Amino acid sequence: MLLYYITDRTQFPGSEAKRREQLLDKIAEAANCGVNYIQLREKDLPIREFEQLARRAVDIVQRANATRSAVQPLPATALLINSRIDIALAVGADGVHLTSTDIAASEARAIWPKSATPGRNPVVGVSCHTATEVSRAAAHGADFAVFAPVFGKVQTGASGVGLSALREAVGVISKPDRRVEAGDNRVTIPVLALGGVTADNAQACLAAGAAGIAGIRLFQQGNISDIRSL
Repeated sequence: MLLYYITDRTQFPGSEAKRREQLLDKIAEAANCGVNYIQLREKDLPIREFEQLARRAVDIVQRANATRSAVQPLPATALLINSRIDIALAVGADGVHLTSTDIAASEARAIWPKSATPGRNPVVGVSCHTATEVSRAAAHGADFAVFAPVFGKVQTGASGVGLSALREAVGVISKPDRRVEAGDNRVTIPVLALGGVTADNAQACLAAGAAGIAGIRLFQQGNISDIRSL
């Protein structure tokens, strides 16, 4: 099961400075627990402050990966920057997470080699809200898609699209790729469930075909080591 932590420092109490420190502590916890991906999403921050926060987050994740690899057989955690490829490159992040209105994953990959670190392959995730968007993300070479909102959110009153829509989104990438004339070649990428996902309904998402779960509150308000054992 893939785990994807999306950050939101505004959920933490205290001053802005304290919120940032709590966020960095939670990022460290996630990386030490082997969460697969962390998306630094603090999009309301001024660019300069966001970059500074991103540099600290990258350092924390890299140190956690180095320490954990020596004692635990868990995959390295990848830190992704929300939308801003320029900042991702500047701070040495592992990749970017794109919204459905950003450039395509293939365009992001085309930009990456032009950086100061040519040849480094970025991790590219894409937010999707329909099966068509998931199919498009796969066709453009995304590493994974985050499909949302699966469940409703009590905090906002927003409704979810349900497990049937998640199942459809997973199913669309399992169809043969018509761009390939011969063989049973398939464009397949992991689809992660987002939106109202909790410890209680995570298994239902996996049963619907999701390769993992994503969330904000799920990780920020819970014990991440418990989430990994779901």
